[in-house]
Amino acid sequence: MMGPVRKTQKKYCSIVLFLAIIIAACFIITGYKPVGKGLITGTLASILNFVLMGETIPLRLGHARRKTFIISLGSVYFRYIIMGIPIFFAIKMAEISLIATVIGIFSVQILILSEHLAKIILSTRKKTGFIKK
Repeated sequence: MMGPVRKTQKKYCSIVLFLAIIIAACFIITGYKPVGKGLITGTLASILNFVLMGETIPLRLGHARRKTFIISLGSVYFRYIIMGIPIFFAIKMAEISLIATVIGIFSVQILILSEHLAKIILSTRKKTGFIKK
């Protein structure tokens, strides 16, 4: 059985990867290969970052304050390095779009914010009577 962190990771990462593949395929088919490659590259880094963030949460619990600080700082630095790798390659290689890579890097965050914004809008509409039950 999956824990709540795993369920959240699976939910968001599956949706983001699916959307990135569909959108990247559309860009590649229409002749914008660098944009498609950048989107996929950034999205994979975003997913890896999100999974690592969830996996390191238990490591920070139950330790002394100093050890928790060191673990947290190391985790943040490691995740920055992981997100910097696709940006580095996008800068160095013309085959990968830098802008699409950056958008891909923020894809998980964009999805989470979009979902919460949609929930707020729908709940507001229900309260004001725009949506009837």
